[in-house]
Amino acid sequence: MPYSYGKFKQEVKEKIIACIPAESKILDVGAGSGCYGEMLYGKFSKIDALEIFPKYIEMFNLHTKYDKVIEGNILQFDFYGYDFLIMGDVLEHLSANDAQLLLSKVEDDNKAVLVAVPYLYEQGEEFGNVHETHLQPDLTPEVMAERYPQLTLLYGDSNYGYYVNTQFYKGCNQ
Repeated sequence: MPYSYGKFKQEVKEKIIACIPAESKILDVGAGSGCYGEMLYGKFSKIDALEIFPKYIEMFNLHTKYDKVIEGNILQFDFYGYDFLIMGDVLEHLSANDAQLLLSKVEDDNKAVLVAVPYLYEQGEEFGNVHETHLQPDLTPEVMAERYPQLTLLYGDSNYGYYVNTQFYKGCNQ
């Protein structure tokens, strides 16, 4: 779905503002409805959106929520100029191998990242968007720890988890 889990959003926003320097350039990967743009717009020097499904760009007026909206796939996107990547409800749409390769590239490029995923959630095509299909419907806190050891749980419950890498904490003032 183009929408994300509402629980912990305020805590996540506060932690991002506390840990990511205001001059950072942010890329919201798989922007969907644009909730992170709404939460963070104006708090950082730049926040752009990368959205794979062109209908969402217009459907959710993403151009009003981000500095720049790019249509594309994160697996082919060069995120070199960004300091912080938000991957809210993205990892479950990638194969485990593609997700591991992507997170390895994030680490190699020394980028901070927030990853948010639903646990044990089967999903197929939505709104005519085949990219909505969950290729990792088996995610749990234990599976996340095993597949993605570079991530640590920031907030979560039995339905959903917000994860960050160690680079995320480098700018923390709390």
